[in-house]
Amino acid sequence: MMTLVQHLAQGEIKTRGVQQWLLDNIIPLVLLAVALLLLWLGGGKGDNAGVMRRLAGVVIALAIVGLAVSGLGVNVGEWIAGLFTS
Repeated sequence: MMTLVQHLAQGEIKTRGVQQWLLDNIIPLVLLAVALLLLWLGGGKGDNAGVMRRLAGVVIALAIVGLAVSGLGVNVGEWIAGLFTS
């Protein structure tokens, strides 16, 4: 009877499944928690301007995470460098 370790040792161990699970599950849950926290902290006091400032920061952070996850960061960097060079 083959044990789990022997079975895993026969093949190649990859982390793609774990990475995909994190992208599919953890990131949306963290974003939901941040959104609820922002609404709870600012909305209860009537500080709508403060909530919007924080929300702008969250949107910028989401754009950075999106670039990092999609792999398009290199293309954006080349585009920005092209603005300053000919």
